[in-house]
Amino acid sequence: MLPSFSYLTDHLGFLGTIKNSPGDFIVTEIEVPEQRLRDAQAEPPQETLEAPLQQSSQGLWAPKRLRKEPPGPCARGRGGDPSASPGKKQHESEPELSSGLGGAGVLDSLLGKPTRELLRKFARDLRDAWDLETPGDAGPGELSLGPVLDKRNRAGLHSAIRQEFPFLVTATKGNAMIVRGNADYRELRQLVTEEEASHFFKFLDAKLENSTFSFQPDGNKEHRKVVHHFVNRKFGKLLETKSFTVTDGNDQPNMSITVRFREKSWSRKRSAGGCQEKQDLYTAFTLEKENLETLEAIGFLAAELGVLPSDFSYTGIKDKKAITYQPMVVKKVTPERLKEIGSKMEKKGMRLHNIRSASQHLRLGQLKGNHFDIVVRDLKHHSHDSSTDLKERISEAMENVETKGFVNYYGPQRFGQGQNVQTDQIGLALLNENMV
Repeated sequence: MLPSFSYLTDHLGFLGTIKNSPGDFIVTEIEVPEQRLRDAQAEPPQETLEAPLQQSSQGLWAPKRLRKEPPGPCARGRGGDPSASPGKKQHESEPELSSGLGGAGVLDSLLGKPTRELLRKFARDLRDAWDLETPGDAGPGELSLGPVLDKRNRAGLHSAIRQEFPFLVTATKGNAMIVRGNADYRELRQLVTEEEASHFFKFLDAKLENSTFSFQPDGNKEHRKVVHHFVNRKFGKLLETKSFTVTDGNDQPNMSITVRFREKSWSRKRSAGGCQEKQDLYTAFTLEKENLETLEAIGFLAAELGVLPSDFSYTGIKDKKAITYQPMVVKKVTPERLKEIGSKMEKKGMRLHNIRSASQHLRLGQLKGNHFDIVVRDLKHHSHDSSTDLKERISEAMENVETKGFVNYYGPQRFGQGQNVQTDQIGLALLNENMV
């Protein structure tokens, strides 16, 4: 006899419906005790966040104000660095601009208004030539801004020009500053909007550690592939890209490409004693979500925090039409930073509980089990059941489950779906108890 037959009984059963609403199906993940103990030793648990902190705490990620302007792009950085392209030489160091002094003010002070007007005309003519899209016509070749003898002034001028004109390349020949069009920028503006291209190169120029940039939501998968390919081809040694779910301007889920600097670029830091490895930062929390896919919830969190979905780890996927509780760990985000977004996440159907520091990420399957609280509604007899005592039928069913258990049905959640999933072969293997 097949082992699955041992679950069969002569009980008639009854009819009912589940998941009439998310509150009828509550799933609470049971953590591995050792994991709970290790995290508790790392830092005492904290209370559920009910409101954002009054004073913003600085996390590892740069401010995210631009991200809250869908559907426009967001960039966590300043300026634009065409010279960051592979093979292009960076001639000067690029210090931060003085507080309160914009790019135009720096250009006026370093170039003088006549030369600055020449620069503006050159930039205007170049854009006009690009707009005509004449094959082989790159517009004006280059413009010399004359000698800039002071090295610090040259560095400031490089940065100021790229901040105001991110579509320009700056270079130094001798002591003279040379400006020309950026071919990489021209190629990108043919794939995305002008605003996106401009913000992308400003983000690239700033090179802020742990900063990210997101292109506008894009539902065209083939077009996203082209954009991914462009960034990886031009800046693959410096940047990495990934698509994840965001909410577009119509509050509808859509896909967006996020770009960030590769970790190896920031894997070491200078100290008085030489090079020293940076410690990874992990923050653990319990995610409560309602009527959301796990990956959809992670997409919302990643977009708000300015990280990638791959920075989150969890032990398993939880039901969508349910209220679920599951532990998660996010990398490169401080507990204080995570607390700040609590009220915003509540509007998305999520709450963040027990936020605390952790020592490492989670792994799939690293859980003891799940606890279910299920409400069954619309209870009634089977049509062939003549019994009038429905409560008795329900009591019998509960007793049978308690003594004999029940068949754990398998479906797309376990196998996936698509042409490559041979469910008949999987079913045959299960019947033969071939679980490998």
